Amino acid sequence: MTNNNTIPFLDLVTPHLELEEELISIFRRALKTAGFVGGPSVEGFERDFAKFCETKHCVGVGSGTDALRFALTAAGVRAGDAVITVPNTFIATTEAISQTGALPEFVEVDEQTSNMDPSSLREYLGMLCDFEPRTRRPISRRTGRPVTAIVPVHLYGQMADMDPILEVAEVYNLVVVEDACQAHGAAYFSQKEHCWKKAGSMGRAAAFSFYPGKNLGACGEAGAVTTNDEKLAQDIRTIRDHGQVRKYYHSMEGYNGRLDAIQAGILGIKLVHLSDWNERRRQAAERYREIFGSCSVPDAIILPYAAPWARGVYHLYVVRSKSRDQLRKHLTEAGVGTGIHYPVPLHIQDAYRCLGYQKGDFPISERAAEEILSLPMFPTLQPEQQFRVVSEVANFVSLAVI
Repeated sequence: MTNNNTIPFLDLVTPHLELEEELISIFRRALKTAGFVGGPSVEGFERDFAKFCETKHCVGVGSGTDALRFALTAAGVRAGDAVITVPNTFIATTEAISQTGALPEFVEVDEQTSNMDPSSLREYLGMLCDFEPRTRRPISRRTGRPVTAIVPVHLYGQMADMDPILEVAEVYNLVVVEDACQAHGAAYFSQKEHCWKKAGSMGRAAAFSFYPGKNLGACGEAGAVTTNDEKLAQDIRTIRDHGQVRKYYHSMEGYNGRLDAIQAGILGIKLVHLSDWNERRRQAAERYREIFGSCSVPDAIILPYAAPWARGVYHLYVVRSKSRDQLRKHLTEAGVGTGIHYPVPLHIQDAYRCLGYQKGDFPISERAAEEILSLPMFPTLQPEQQFRVVSEVANFVSLAVI
C-alpha cells in the first residue's frame, strides 16, 4: 500500500494486509497454547523450508547472523583460523566469521555478477598462501593463519558460480558455507551434476536471514541453517540453545539463538507464497529490462547481469551509474525510493582497519560501491510504477548529457 505520488523502494505493508487474518491466527494460537519458543511451529517450518531448499535438514535460529556464525562453528571453524569471503557484502557476513574467532580474508568479485570470482579465489590460494601438506590446507601469508573455509555470498538474489568454488574447496580441503541470506529460492545449474541446485543445498551448510525485507521475511528477526549433514544440524541445534543436549545438561558453551515460535508460524504461512512472489520479482526484472531497452540510456545505466548458470530471485534490482549519487538525489526528489547495497566495501570499513587492507586492494568491489543503486523491487510492483521509475532515470540521463 503506497501513496500514489511516491514509489517506495520496498512495500512491506501490502503482503501483510493480504495475509492479515492468517498471520493473526498464529499469534492467537501462541497465546492459547503458550507455545512461544520451539515446539510444533518451529519444527514444521524447519521441515517445510528444508524441503523448499531441497536439503535434508533445516535448523531455525534467531537471525541470519546467528545462522552463519553457528554454521561456521559447527563446521569446525575455530579461533586462529582464516575464512575467505568477499568485501562487497553486509557486515553480518564478516561478523559471523570474526565471532568464531577467525579472521576474514577477502578475494575480489566478478565484474558482472558482483559475486565471488573463482579465478580470484584460485589466485589467492595459489599465490598468497603456503600449502601445509599435513592438513592439506593453505596458510595465509598475510596473517600466518590456516585457511579453513570459504563463504561465497549469493548477492542480490543471484547465486555465485558454485561449481568452480566447490572444486577449489575440494583441492584445498576447505569447508564451504553459503551466505544465502538474499537468495531464498534462487537456483544454480551445476554442470558437474547436470541439474539445477537450490541456494542452500550446495555447500556443507548455508545461512538464511528472514529479516522483514527479505524475499521470505519474518515480522521481526529470524534465520535458519540448511544442510545435508545430520551431525552438523544436530550440533547447531545444540549451539542455538545454550549448548544443551537436554534441559540443564550442557555439552558445550552455546548461545541463545533460537527461532521464536510466532516467527516460525509467520514464515510457514509466507513460505507457501514464496515461489509466486519470486516469480513476480523475475517478471518485474524482465519488465525493467524491456522498458530500459526502449529508452536511450544504454551507456549511462548498466542493468543487472543475469548469469547463464543462475536463476535469480531479485531480492534487489541493482543498476550501476557513474553519476550514482546525483541520480539517487534526482529520484528521491521525484518520489522514487532507492537504496545502496553497499556504499563502503568491508575491507576499508573502520571496523576492519586492523586487517591491514588499503583502498585500491579490491578495485572492482570499490568501483561497484561507488556506482551501485538499488531501484524499487517487490512482488506487488506495478508496470506503471516501473515505467515511471525508468522515465525518471531517463530524464536524469538526458539532463546530465545536456
